[in-house]
Amino acid sequence: MSDRGAELIIGVGCAVLAVLLVLRIGRALRTGEVPLYRSRLTRAEAGDARFLTLLGINVLAFVAMFVIAADLILGLGLRAR
Repeated sequence: MSDRGAELIIGVGCAVLAVLLVLRIGRALRTGEVPLYRSRLTRAEAGDARFLTLLGINVLAFVAMFVIAADLILGLGLRAR
């Protein structure tokens, strides 16, 4: 497999993970419950600040996955800098 083919496969994988993170963030905002490994943390248990911090971490992970996927799929050359 060529380097470009491997980049496309990994880029698509990152795009799928980004979509899953968006679904997770949306579900957390809708239900007020964030999954943490094998447990779930509700907004009432954690408080607003901790809950929003966990959502913020998920948003940062989404942005990172999205940028990586865009770089690998579209060949933006962000790694070359």
